[in-house]
Amino acid sequence: MPTQVSLTQLRPRKSPPGERNGHAHVPASARPASLPRILVDSHGRAIRDLRLSLTDRCNFRCVYCMDPDVRFADPRSLMTVDEMTRVARACVALGVRHVRLTGGEPTVHPKLTQIIEAVAALGVDDLSMTTNGSLCTPELMREWKRAGLKRLTFSLDAVTPELFDAMTRDRERSGAERVVQAIRDAIAEGLGPVKVNAVVMRGRNEQEVPKLAALARREGFEMRFIEYMPLDSGRHWDRGMLVAADEIVRLASKEATLTPLARTDPHSTSETYLFADDPRGDHSPARIGIIAPVTRPFCGQCSRLRITADAKIRPCLFSLEEFDLMSHLRPGPAGDHAIENALLAAVWAKQKGHGITSADFVQPARPMSAIGG
Repeated sequence: MPTQVSLTQLRPRKSPPGERNGHAHVPASARPASLPRILVDSHGRAIRDLRLSLTDRCNFRCVYCMDPDVRFADPRSLMTVDEMTRVARACVALGVRHVRLTGGEPTVHPKLTQIIEAVAALGVDDLSMTTNGSLCTPELMREWKRAGLKRLTFSLDAVTPELFDAMTRDRERSGAERVVQAIRDAIAEGLGPVKVNAVVMRGRNEQEVPKLAALARREGFEMRFIEYMPLDSGRHWDRGMLVAADEIVRLASKEATLTPLARTDPHSTSETYLFADDPRGDHSPARIGIIAPVTRPFCGQCSRLRITADAKIRPCLFSLEEFDLMSHLRPGPAGDHAIENALLAAVWAKQKGHGITSADFVQPARPMSAIGG
């Protein structure tokens, strides 16, 4: 029987020079058989958080994600509910404790409630979902909560109606107010703490930062501003459109003085601030979060793994290599042990970092909508 070792005994692998996107092409097969059967990479990072994409489809065409003419995958090529459940169960067996359902837009999936029930039954500590909010109603939120959903995270890049339409290219003209109302409804239904994400782009919506901060302060949620990343389908990313974290904080501070909050979770992607004049202090739900993968990268503490809707393992959001799981699901599905082995091997090959700022950075072939947020 192999000798079991603890995570504290695992020495992070030293990365050789010349890595592309922080990836040295570590062979998945190089994972030592003596390691415990938990998801851990060759740099010593344990994986506890799963982003499970339900679909690549979305009713928006946000400018930082999808071009208007993007074509979606054939639904037959995507995982079924049973297949998603098997993959999630394997991840939980290997130590995953937090699952976030993503897309595309997960609320367009016709069997969303069934998926929530199946994943919640696995006994994870936290089950959340990211949505653009346009299709959310109080009735659906109550249904999702009964099925086991704990939290909702929304996307809202602008509150000015014309700018919201321009950012989302929303063909149905759902409107920012509809999303704001969905946020209010989620808070009322107890699907919190509610978080709201906005991707900040220079020349597009940086003027919305103080307005979004004011909305968070008024409604009582965490407004998280995300640096613009190279994940669009048209590959138009331009560093000149990046609004760095320091500038975002200055813009948000136009609403009120911000006070940094001590980080309690070392694996959190967000640096959190409170409104200094909020009498509720540390207990206030009204917060500002800054997610700065470009100027303040947090790769060293990463605890996340992504599974795409077409059953590809992506150890990193910016991975240039994907690992197929569908071959273990169809035809003639393999046992759970085989799925677990594939996950263990893929995670072992997780790159050290995304390398966005390196001269030889290569943008992933697939956009955010196809990867899962």
